Amino acid sequence: MPDSQTVHQYVTELASTAKAAATPLARATDEERRAAVRAMAEALRASESQVLAANAEDMRAAEAAGTSEGLLDRLLLTPERIEGMAAGLEQLANLPDPVGRVLEHRTIDCGLDLTRVSVPLGLVAMVYEARPNVTADAAGICIRTGNACILRGGSLAQCSCVAIARVLADAVAACGLPREAVTIIETTDREATGVLMGLRGIVDVLIPRGGAGLIERCVREASVPVIETGTGNCHVYVHESADFAKARAIVMNAKTQRVGVCNACESLLVDESVAAAFLPEMLAELDAAGVTVHGDETTRQLADIINFVDATDEDWGREYLALEISVKCVSGIDEAIAHINRYGTHHSEAIIAEDAEACERFLSEVDAAAVYANASTRFTDGGEFGLGAEIGISTQKLHARGPFAAEALTTYKYVVRGTGQVRP
Repeated sequence: MPDSQTVHQYVTELASTAKAAATPLARATDEERRAAVRAMAEALRASESQVLAANAEDMRAAEAAGTSEGLLDRLLLTPERIEGMAAGLEQLANLPDPVGRVLEHRTIDCGLDLTRVSVPLGLVAMVYEARPNVTADAAGICIRTGNACILRGGSLAQCSCVAIARVLADAVAACGLPREAVTIIETTDREATGVLMGLRGIVDVLIPRGGAGLIERCVREASVPVIETGTGNCHVYVHESADFAKARAIVMNAKTQRVGVCNACESLLVDESVAAAFLPEMLAELDAAGVTVHGDETTRQLADIINFVDATDEDWGREYLALEISVKCVSGIDEAIAHINRYGTHHSEAIIAEDAEACERFLSEVDAAAVYANASTRFTDGGEFGLGAEIGISTQKLHARGPFAAEALTTYKYVVRGTGQVRP
């Protein structure tokens, strides 16, 4: 294990080299960057067996360590998931160029020609946990937007992330762009993350993606700018006007399709006026799927299921990332909105209702990056929103919010052309 001085030097040198690669990458043409991202997609497909072998090594170690089912699901790669990563890169390559967009053009009073144009951020650092697919998403978005990236994957997914990053870096180099534009920190020493967060003047922006602990640490300790991606305590609220069959289908999809993702439903709210009619069958479906219900007193009285425990106050704010859900009966839409705005993480929230006025009120008053009427929260995703591969779901309100992809990894500058003007 390297000492702190060695780790500091290693990470600093890696980041400095990646930063240098950002300059020629920013000069690359739209077609050159498109070609590089397409090459990355093909390289992933061609290296499927190599990547799966690395992932199998990570999975064996994670299972031996007693890792939860939710995290194992995030960690697992399959041929289908690798194909999904490659397809996301191709979708990204086909999007309009996010760099060089004219955002504003006008002539100011003294005759100066002023243009505001989108430009890359520079060096993007990404710190993430047991999600090897983030390696491909982050690298692809950065290359497409003319940014270099330095990646810090979690130790649980180390073999997978390194294998993917090497494949992608080779593909970028084969297209004539700097290989160092896709750089990954290969040491598992925890000190490396702290060093990366402190590289002010080298790292232009840091994006953490993972659990609350990782995100809070980055926000608290980083001396470089941070774009915060949030945890997902997502709610589905069943209004008294809801179509019950529609509501059950949405809840089951949002809760059970993939439990280890941030857009999965973690909390179900039901109007008291329809609880007796709706909840017994809903709870039975959840129970049959192996979901443990953390319910309030009303829910307990209506529950005839095995997997039930009484909810505590802590349950209303929990992101389970497992086959668990909190269930609370509310007096109506006022209490539902207040509860969500208090306990939600500003990620994705849904109402199921046939009452159009109730839907519009929910969409207007709930404070979240994505709000839904009569649809599953599982759609909060860059690919599903037509943005191509995403780099995360931002729950903050400055610069980027919701699924953020190519456009959010650009900033802008003012280009001013004159004919000899001086300010009087």
